Amino acid sequence: MPQADLETAPAPFVELQSVDSTNNYARKLIHDKLAQHGMAIFGHEQLAGKGQRGKIWLSEKDANILLSILLKPGPLQLSQQFRLSACMAVAVHDFFQKYAGEATAIKWPNDLYWQDRKAGGLLVESVVRSQPSGTGVWDWAIAGIGININQTSFSAQLPNPVSLKQITGNDFKTVLLAKELYAITEKYFQELITEGFEDIYSKYISRLYKKGSIARLKKDNRIFEATIKTVSSSGQLVVQHSIEEEFDFGEVEWLI
Repeated sequence: MPQADLETAPAPFVELQSVDSTNNYARKLIHDKLAQHGMAIFGHEQLAGKGQRGKIWLSEKDANILLSILLKPGPLQLSQQFRLSACMAVAVHDFFQKYAGEATAIKWPNDLYWQDRKAGGLLVESVVRSQPSGTGVWDWAIAGIGININQTSFSAQLPNPVSLKQITGNDFKTVLLAKELYAITEKYFQELITEGFEDIYSKYISRLYKKGSIARLKKDNRIFEATIKTVSSSGQLVVQHSIEEEFDFGEVEWLI
């Protein structure tokens, strides 16, 4: 039965038996001035997990990866938040692909997909410090990662979930996998800070779900089909139908 490689965590790895949300816990550490760059928070159980656009992330106890990583964005500006999001998405993709194979993809902006099914998601929250000048400084980023590992029964509210166990038939030790993922995110974050965004952006595009294929999308009350062309370096989804259109995060919904 395959298991994670043991790797040394670059900063404290905190295990919590139960927590409302690992992102909330991380935010409290920042508020209480107890946060360290690179610190990871792992929850065996989340009572109020967060998904994108205010959705709840539902997860069975002791079955999945529920992980938040605290990061100092360093030289990145608030206008470059997509760079960090893409960096984390590539790390999550590469971790999962090792076990699930080539059908793994990143669905814009940062969902983890296997074939046409959702295996996980990423939520990056920013903590901005105000300055007397009125401008904001990007003080902290909290990268919240949820990945379905051993869970095989899901809520009917989730239309297309899949777990690593369903894909491979194997059981996994979630904490070991989380530590392996943690090390991969650290590697990619260091690359982003020291070498820039170009290579990570190229990897993000090459791993893009439905790239070059037709997808059904919904904007407000308009449902349409379009070819997924790319994602811009600032994070807009670029599609082509009768015209070329770009969409910011939250502007358009996938219909799968």
